[in-house]
Amino acid sequence: GEVGSPGTGGLARTPRLPLVLPFLQYPGIAQSIRSDVDNFLSVLKMGVTLPEGLFAEKTLQVLQKELHWECDYVREANCARRFRQLLEGDPFFEVPAVVDDLSTRRVLSMELVGGVPLEQCQALDQETRNEICSHILRLCLRELFEFRFMQTDPNWSNFFYNAQRHKVALLDFGASRGFSKEFTDHYIEVVRAAVDGDRAKVLQKSKDLKFMTGFETKAFEEAHVRAVMVLGEAFSTMGPFDFRTQNTTRCIQELIPTMLKHRLCSPPEESYSLHRKMAGSFLICARLGAVIPCREMFEEAYGQYVVQKQNVVSQRTSDVRERHGPGTPSGGIPPS
Repeated sequence: GEVGSPGTGGLARTPRLPLVLPFLQYPGIAQSIRSDVDNFLSVLKMGVTLPEGLFAEKTLQVLQKELHWECDYVREANCARRFRQLLEGDPFFEVPAVVDDLSTRRVLSMELVGGVPLEQCQALDQETRNEICSHILRLCLRELFEFRFMQTDPNWSNFFYNAQRHKVALLDFGASRGFSKEFTDHYIEVVRAAVDGDRAKVLQKSKDLKFMTGFETKAFEEAHVRAVMVLGEAFSTMGPFDFRTQNTTRCIQELIPTMLKHRLCSPPEESYSLHRKMAGSFLICARLGAVIPCREMFEEAYGQYVVQKQNVVSQRTSDVRERHGPGTPSGGIPPS
């Protein structure tokens, strides 16, 4: 079956396609998950003592929504189609086609792909492992800042590497989600600030993103900024970053107690799945022993994002002028 999926998979043949992989959802699984999370929330409200900064109820509500998405195979099929369209013609990634005739709300059928999950790629040569990881991180940046639509489950088994074709097939789109332009506008500037070592800007942009209220203690502010700087280390390092020697996980673990003690608000909903995907992708790079130039990737993504924003502003200005005639200021009021 599919790892982390509320169902099971098997092979099937059809007249049109040689092999199809249908995923069949266990009966009643969606209702069971919803009931279990509701019961757990009830227990929490009865007085279970957890750190206030964990915001456990909000965390569980986000988890419940994501599990509901995972159980909706119609939604997942639509997400798979969207990713297949977004990555059409990509030289490295491919998305198997959804077999519409054999898919329903409880059954998802897709073309069978060849290859092995990334956990079986650790013995490949360094150059190949570096290339795989470079593409995975570059895809993360494209998903967030170009598509504003991300498959947020970084499970090893969701990436199948085909050595003969030198391609990676992407699988399992149940945890896919979109991001608003407002969120990505602020988030890319947080990363930019981390890359530049601008701690004051990291703090301000984190407040703009609603990671903070502005009334946090100095201890929390310092821990938060430190965490962002640690997470941004790969993108701030000049030249190749050696994921084999990084100690990101240990550094973040040391900061967690302070952040749980002093946090005043829950993080933005988008950040839960986003940070899971980024952390999982970094872990893939570490497990595969990647040594790759990450800063170049971010600089490219940032440059494209800025140009895109400028083009949007220019287009809006042009549209206003067309509607109101030449010489009309952006507010649409003709000069006196």
